[in-house]
Amino acid sequence: MATRAITWDRVESPLWPIAGFLLRPLHLALAFPSVLYVAAMSVFLFRPPDLFSFYIDRIAFAVLVFFVALRSMAMREKIPFFAGLSLPMLGLMALAIFRVLQEPFDAQAWSIIASKYIVPFSLFHIAVLIFRGPAQRWHFEIFVILALSYLVFVAIAFLVDARSLIFPRFILDESMGFHPDRARGPFLQAVANGVSLNLLGIVAFVFPIKQRWFVWVIWAALPLAILATMTRAVWISFALSTLAIGFLLARRRLQAICIVLVIVGLLSGLALGFSDHSLRKAFWDRTEERGPVEARMAVYRAAWTMFRERPFSGWPVACMYQELARRMDGYHLHIYYVHNTYLALLVEFGLPGLALYVILFLNLLRLSRRGPPQERGSIATLRKVWPVLLGVYLLNALFVDMAYQFVIGLLFTLAGMLCAPEEALA
Repeated sequence: MATRAITWDRVESPLWPIAGFLLRPLHLALAFPSVLYVAAMSVFLFRPPDLFSFYIDRIAFAVLVFFVALRSMAMREKIPFFAGLSLPMLGLMALAIFRVLQEPFDAQAWSIIASKYIVPFSLFHIAVLIFRGPAQRWHFEIFVILALSYLVFVAIAFLVDARSLIFPRFILDESMGFHPDRARGPFLQAVANGVSLNLLGIVAFVFPIKQRWFVWVIWAALPLAILATMTRAVWISFALSTLAIGFLLARRRLQAICIVLVIVGLLSGLALGFSDHSLRKAFWDRTEERGPVEARMAVYRAAWTMFRERPFSGWPVACMYQELARRMDGYHLHIYYVHNTYLALLVEFGLPGLALYVILFLNLLRLSRRGPPQERGSIATLRKVWPVLLGVYLLNALFVDMAYQFVIGLLFTLAGMLCAPEEALA
């Protein structure tokens, strides 16, 4: 009896289009990990705290890690490791996790640990794997321009009281976050918004955007956006970093533009201060206000006393802030924070925590040294201005506990680009 031949084409050909359609997202994620990376960063930017989408940033982060790990295994890539950077970051992460495991489960505590240590550590190493060529960096350049444009627009809209133009609307919700009377952006915190504007402004200038005129337009509006944050530390760091960029890159035209930007910011502040605008009172209140300074000094004194009592072991997470509040009798604050990254490390982890942090940033500073001989373009320029970027971050860390996922993630993404393998640099 003759048997009928069964071919693979007849049996499986109808399934191939369906399989191809279902696997298309997987192919795109593996082929364009830089797009997936900037998508995750966009989620970090717009993460709305205390809303139903509280965990959406964790989902975006998990998706990014999964696809990058899958791609690395398929391409047999080695996990990047830099002893001077990876080890201190691992040390800080281990200290934080060890301490939180000793307490009952607290979702907020784990979220802070992820924002300050786990996510930056992962983004740094992922950036080394992804941003190795001009095509991948171009995706990040577009993200930087769009993010900076959005933050500048929202800040100026707040400054001129055009609140109907501010999106998302939770930014205007006074029951959420801090500083509802300032331009705080989607971070719901004015310092985080100001640091992001400052860092993104510098990075936007570094990258070779084709539509250069658009960058100049954003830079012209940047002083107003910085002014709208109504935060003195942000004002000072912006003025110093802008002047430093102009003189560090040693271009006469750029030096003139940077000086003009600082003058524009100063004149804008004076114009608001002497005008009849409703922001006049708020502006002078911020420049002359002494109440927050006195309260912050009281926090510093209480935190320093706590550190001296436990200089090596630090305080448990569960009672650290309660103890801080107890020592500030007479002050009725919304919430008690140390408002200083370095002092917060001392209180929480003792001297070992601060030592690891110092080692980490000293090694980050070393990235500004001259790169490989063939290094050129945006990476070479980024290396020149890297000390300024670190300076902006570290200066503002004196006045706030840096726990902002987007800000820290942005800094360590740039560090990852500078650590890309020599042969991969374009």
